[in-house]
Amino acid sequence: MNVIFTCGGTGGHIYPAIAVARIFQQHQPGCRILFIGADDGMEKDIVPREGFRLETIRISNFQRRMTPAALWHNLTTAVHMSGSMRKAARIIREFRPDVIVGTGGYASYPALKMGARLGVPTCVHESNAMPGLTTRMVESSASRIMVSFEQSKQYYRHPERVLLTGTPVREQFLFTRREDARRQLGLDSRPLIVSYWGSLGAREMNKMIAECFACECRDGLPFQHIHATGSFGWRWMPEYVKNAGVALAEHPELDMREYIYDMPLVMAAADLIFCRAGAATISEVCASGTPCIMVPSPNVTDNHQEKNARVLEDAGAAVVIREQECSGSRLYETAQELLRDEARIGRMRREAARMAVVDAAQRIYETALDLTR
Repeated sequence: MNVIFTCGGTGGHIYPAIAVARIFQQHQPGCRILFIGADDGMEKDIVPREGFRLETIRISNFQRRMTPAALWHNLTTAVHMSGSMRKAARIIREFRPDVIVGTGGYASYPALKMGARLGVPTCVHESNAMPGLTTRMVESSASRIMVSFEQSKQYYRHPERVLLTGTPVREQFLFTRREDARRQLGLDSRPLIVSYWGSLGAREMNKMIAECFACECRDGLPFQHIHATGSFGWRWMPEYVKNAGVALAEHPELDMREYIYDMPLVMAAADLIFCRAGAATISEVCASGTPCIMVPSPNVTDNHQEKNARVLEDAGAAVVIREQECSGSRLYETAQELLRDEARIGRMRREAARMAVVDAAQRIYETALDLTR
């Protein structure tokens, strides 16, 4: 059996594909797997490191702004598109896949579109609550569309092709026990807040955490707080914290890091999370069953992060604050309000866990396998 996975752009698109590819390796001995991605995306580093063969195509996204730079970018993208489609067709003809699985990102469009034209069964996984541009462009030709939320089915023109699979996450998010996690982290009985705004960090949101730290110090440190600044935020954050009047060396309860490498452990131990609302974050929050305050990034296509976050808010699993309405003091006050209400926190945990699909990778595998038959 030959399987092509096509994805790119962010880890949230790449790692779900890798999880499903490993299931194919486990259950289909001798299965040949090929990844197709962009020549300048994260996949060029991640996929080979994970032990899979990668073919790349030259492609970029479309920008919706009307500035001269954006118009030139879109013209360049259009010029590259025809070459990308031809190369995708050549790769498909040579590899002869039984099925093509797309897990998102603009880099997946050529392989999915050309695969369908060449008569290969194709399926695409959409991790966001609303279909992204690539998913909308291939919806009419894809054999199956796989979504992360039951509510998402209403946004597709062919609901008979849409299946709920969830988004794969690492098993540790599902099975790490809270008591074990807190013991390993050496926490006391006070609540733990965990905050992070992505791998790069967001300047304005990091400023808000510095203000939140100051509020916590003012009130006698009612919480323990682990904050990941992100790679860029690590440069700015010490100054922000100092300007807020907080001496971290004097307050071990405030644990500031560049990254949280043991995220499943930390999330299992947390009482509350401050975070963005990307698809991968949403899936991890649900898998760990952790209450959260979500501040969606306003700088994303179609405002999809807020739409993701509203799904959790409507279910009672999250509180959503728009960035333009947020501040460090509001984060602190909202956290205090939630953590004082044990019944509400309990409901938020249950609703988040209820939304998790624990066998998402297996469901995607079975959908793709069914198409090969």
